[in-house]
Amino acid sequence: MSTGKDRQRQLAREHYERQMQRRVERETKTKRTAVIGSTVGVVVVVGGIIAAVALLGGGGDTAASEPPSAAPTASASAVAGPKPFDPATGECGYLPDTSGTVKDVGLPPAKAEAKDATMTLKTSQGDIVVELNGVKAPCTVNSLKHLAAKKYYNGSKCHRLGSAQFPMLQCGDPTAKADGKAQTDGQGGPGYRLTEENLEGATYKRGVMAMAKTSEPGTTGSQFFLVFGDIGLSPDYTPVGTITKGLDILDKVNKAGVLTPGPDGTGAPKETVEIKDVTISAKS
Repeated sequence: MSTGKDRQRQLAREHYERQMQRRVERETKTKRTAVIGSTVGVVVVVGGIIAAVALLGGGGDTAASEPPSAAPTASASAVAGPKPFDPATGECGYLPDTSGTVKDVGLPPAKAEAKDATMTLKTSQGDIVVELNGVKAPCTVNSLKHLAAKKYYNGSKCHRLGSAQFPMLQCGDPTAKADGKAQTDGQGGPGYRLTEENLEGATYKRGVMAMAKTSEPGTTGSQFFLVFGDIGLSPDYTPVGTITKGLDILDKVNKAGVLTPGPDGTGAPKETVEIKDVTISAKS
């Protein structure tokens, strides 16, 4: 006959088993989650396919089979996140962020237009044109307009080309050397951060332009990635537009491969992609 103590031990055991099951589920989910980083903290990669990491120094020495947990930046976790677009006032909230290597161009104007626009990236490989979704991502588009007006991207190099399992080209760090040697590529930012937008039902298929971030919410900055295949990312990165011209350029760069592949197969592209100028105009 079971006693009260037996019953308590049974309940405790069942509780422990449930905790272990939840832990396993969390760890499994973490390994499936891809993080494309944009500032100090965990920078990069793909879950469900392959995982890798670039920590503070951009090392990426951790084996792909043992992806570490994403670590939030101190600045991101210590204060409240940036405010999303307010339709009533037409304003966005941008917060100063001094993590990483900053190219300071000031904060974007708070007032944003929820209108679509066309962005043209003039690169060393040719023009890449993106139709920006300002209706669903007004704060992001407003930020891109600010950065373009300040010539923030001019002279910057796309620093990370994905592998066959992770088909994207990451750009937007004005301090990146993209020479296959620099350990700090991917740590540059504009000195502010904004909230993620347009996440409901977000997918990252061929032709999507999306914004990079760390594992923490509200850490979108200046870095972005151009998708030339399909990536099974979780809907955490702002899909800001659709590439309408230049996918052939991305295919060409991808075919050339990377200089020094990291554990996940990604690295600086052999075919250098330097952004000469960025212009954004109202969609006609």
